[in-house]
Amino acid sequence: MRKAWNEYVQPLLYRPPQVQVAALPVRGKGKDKEVLLITSRGTGRWIIPKGWPMAGKSDAEAAAQEAWEEAGIKPQKVSPKPIGSYRYAKTGSQGIVTPIEAHVFLLKVDSLAKTYPELGQRKRKWFPPEEAAERVDEMGLKDLLRRL
Repeated sequence: MRKAWNEYVQPLLYRPPQVQVAALPVRGKGKDKEVLLITSRGTGRWIIPKGWPMAGKSDAEAAAQEAWEEAGIKPQKVSPKPIGSYRYAKTGSQGIVTPIEAHVFLLKVDSLAKTYPELGQRKRKWFPPEEAAERVDEMGLKDLLRRL
């Protein structure tokens, strides 16, 4: 019994997190700064655009690509290095939970497109950073938003 625990069960419980890239879309400055949140397709929770790293793209470019696909964001500038990260648990279609560490790239928004790949699958809305922090569930993301 102990051998089964050590070899099969315990490694599943202590899996290292998989890495995703995320875009933190912002516009404005100072007290006029706003953050764009989108809803998840499954539960409708407020989140930021994110996805898996992409072959042939830097992580910052992949985050910008996710922001385009999920929210129709036309970036003005994306930070080349992450401004932070947060962890969450992703539940797949089979009910399997995967630990995720999302590396967050600040994305200054130039404009929003009227049509984009996931139009109709998500809502998008601008919030002041403090209000955005209250809308998201992940503690690490709340902290990043409050530091803006």
